[in-house]
Amino acid sequence: MRNVLITGSGIGIGRATAKAFAAAGDRVIVTDVLDCEGRAVADEINATDGTAEFHALDVTSTEAADAVVAKVEADHGPLDVIVCNAGIAHRVPLTDMTDEAWDRTFEIDLKGMMRLVRAAAPAMRARGSGAIVCLSSIMGVAYGWDEHVHYSAAKSGVVGLVRGLAVELAGDGLRVNGIAPGYIRTAQALSEKHSLGPAGLEKAASFIPMGRVGEPEDIADVITFLASDKARYMTGQTITVDGGLLVGRY
Repeated sequence: MRNVLITGSGIGIGRATAKAFAAAGDRVIVTDVLDCEGRAVADEINATDGTAEFHALDVTSTEAADAVVAKVEADHGPLDVIVCNAGIAHRVPLTDMTDEAWDRTFEIDLKGMMRLVRAAAPAMRARGSGAIVCLSSIMGVAYGWDEHVHYSAAKSGVVGLVRGLAVELAGDGLRVNGIAPGYIRTAQALSEKHSLGPAGLEKAASFIPMGRVGEPEDIADVITFLASDKARYMTGQTITVDGGLLVGRY
């Protein structure tokens, strides 16, 4: 049974990913700042003969990241898989952009990933195996997103993080890959304040070649692949999963 830690797994892509790993027989470490939602995911997995536990985790805290990883390692041994999924995407026009707004997005969307990997890597390296998957975005690999420049910049940084970690950790048997989701039906995308909103999301389906907006499970299945032995010779890659959006816009 592998030990799989997923950040931001109380809702959306993280929740779907937790359920996918549990269905594969893995022990899932559900983490989130959303206490009720995170506990509900772990309870749901345990109620359906899976194995899961919840740990409250704010990825902006080095102390909290170190503590959660240490607790899991003490109870179950080194992590086998880390899915760095926690993130925010707040709409802030450049004229309103404060240093604090910029820094908070980077603290969660980019530095939060490094904190988890930094804490877990020593035990994973000592064992000589492991897989790490980091969530970027099409806004980090190809698109610009007005009024979300901090988000686009942070998600671009994830691509560099994946590349750098992949090279540094490969010699110790660890693989690091990323995913750049397109338009996915999540709470974030459905927010009219910070993203497309329900109407805008449905409109997006008209210019996605596959004719629909993605579901969290569409991303979860690719994450589980990247963390599996089927992707054993893949590292340093960020895979776009967008229904053909990027290649179909012309």
